[in-house]
Amino acid sequence: MLKIGSYNIQKAIGVDARRRPERTLKVIRELNCDVLALQEADKRFGPRESTLDRLTILSETDYRPVPFSENGRSLGWHGNAILVRDSIGIIEFRKLNLPTLEPRGAVAVDLDIGGERIRVAAMHLSLVGHFRKKQISSLMHQLHENLDYLPTVLIGDLNEWRDAARSLKLFEERYEVTTPGKSFPSPLPVGSLDRIITSPEFTVEKAGVHKSKTARVASDHLPVWAHLSLEASGHLSVSAENSSEEVS
Repeated sequence: MLKIGSYNIQKAIGVDARRRPERTLKVIRELNCDVLALQEADKRFGPRESTLDRLTILSETDYRPVPFSENGRSLGWHGNAILVRDSIGIIEFRKLNLPTLEPRGAVAVDLDIGGERIRVAAMHLSLVGHFRKKQISSLMHQLHENLDYLPTVLIGDLNEWRDAARSLKLFEERYEVTTPGKSFPSPLPVGSLDRIITSPEFTVEKAGVHKSKTARVASDHLPVWAHLSLEASGHLSVSAENSSEEVS
């Protein structure tokens, strides 16, 4: 069983307008996920320094950040970061350029979890519906045209309020979209902006929104999570599937 989560930490600034990274880390420890995607992990301007200290993460949690940063001062890329437990192997990682007028983007990492190789992609999509659709189309192209196939989980702040939105339907050919619950704004959530999206090899056993007292103050978003089961070795790469078809 894999617990995966997503958390827009709003640069560690809470609804009380105070930047308190230690409070954000408390919520991260409460979540107790195996893999956790963060949005707005870095400051937007200048050297885009992380609002969470990398060494503190390494010393005070059993997580390590996937090393997306190019300058050593950020935690991720365009604010997107992924934390993984120390017991999980990082095989390969990449940044995904998305069409946008805003500083948004996505990142992806291939992981070894108990001998099973999976892919996790994390994103923070546009506030504008037209660009959300373009970004999802681009993401689908990059994941499925340029890379070998792996069981995949997509997570993040999609900035989409409606489950029936056309942008979400762009995932449905290949994935199942799970809305864990209302996560925004954190003191009294009315919007389900944060979602977990899974390829067919995964089963979502349970999903929810983390609503601790600290989480309601630490950011304007509440974290979302899901327990996933993976059909062990129940997948083939696209090339292997094609080869089998050709042989038969």
